[in-house]
Amino acid sequence: MPTPTPSTGQAPLPVGTPAPAFNLPATGGQTLKLSDFTGKNLVIVFYTKDQTPGCTRQLCALRDDKGAFDALNTAILASNPGSLKSHENFAARQGYPFPILVDAARSMATDYQALKEAGGQSIQRTVYIVDAQGVIRYARQGLPNNSELLDAIRAFSTASFPVS
Repeated sequence: MPTPTPSTGQAPLPVGTPAPAFNLPATGGQTLKLSDFTGKNLVIVFYTKDQTPGCTRQLCALRDDKGAFDALNTAILASNPGSLKSHENFAARQGYPFPILVDAARSMATDYQALKEAGGQSIQRTVYIVDAQGVIRYARQGLPNNSELLDAIRAFSTASFPVS
């Protein structure tokens, strides 16, 4: 298991709480809201900036493992306050098969406590997994690897739907 990244920002929302609603423009000419993902698990990645090495590495890993997430009925979203043009260029350059939300006002980052400090402007790298009913099942700052995320999804999916 990777070493956790020290937190300098707000603590993530607690596991077991309802995921805050959002309604934001996204790459691909979309406007997306939380309710669009009802019935699916959802990985939400708050990242600091388009085209930076760490953010590119994190989102490329999700791109490369998208099939494993699809197999677990899980969609992926990324969120950042950058412009739609910047997100579109980043997504096209890297071949991201998932939307990047434009959180220009940082309203979603605020609601998900993904800012370096309350009321601040800087994004704290934060990853959430929301279950098919809209409840947060995983919350972590830093760069968790995909196997950790997939294991978390399997754990709550098994707990929710035991095999008889």
